[in-house]
Amino acid sequence: MPRNQFQRMVFAFITVVITVHAYVFYSLYVINGSTLMSVNGADSVLAAINNQGGVYMFGRYMPIWAVILTEFILVYLLEVTMGSPCSFKLASRIFDPKTTHPVIFESAIICATVGLMCPSMSFLASIMYYPYYSGFNLLTLLANWLKLVCFNFPFAFFTQLFFIQPFVRKTFKLIFRRDIKNREKLQPAD
Repeated sequence: MPRNQFQRMVFAFITVVITVHAYVFYSLYVINGSTLMSVNGADSVLAAINNQGGVYMFGRYMPIWAVILTEFILVYLLEVTMGSPCSFKLASRIFDPKTTHPVIFESAIICATVGLMCPSMSFLASIMYYPYYSGFNLLTLLANWLKLVCFNFPFAFFTQLFFIQPFVRKTFKLIFRRDIKNREKLQPAD
């Protein structure tokens, strides 16, 4: 759908803004919420995070905004350098973008992106959220990575395929509607 580098960067930006907020919420509230509340004796996840002085990241407690900003930067860089370009190439190896129905081809791109980004970001998350207070062990890091992939992959697949990407594509079409209309005028009718 994006046709030039600027549009690709905007598309990635919209995707990452939504995705990072969804994953921080999913990680803190859905996966770790009850543990955070019981350890901190709080009646809400936000109170538990405030009681412990933030979210544990890089061996210390950081405010939520710092966690979101750090993850945003890492995800955005990974998305524009590896996720988008490689997922398009992978989808193009299976489907011809010129002859395949756009919904099928876009779904293939989404699946390829999830297949690349989920293990990559889960690995970075296993480094960022590693329990450094107990020392470092490579096997623990790898076990944490596998655990994160198992938690994140189903969430990533279904949210990207059915919620996030349809919303991002709709938003992208609204932002670039003039460019899309001009492009459609230039294309010959079938």
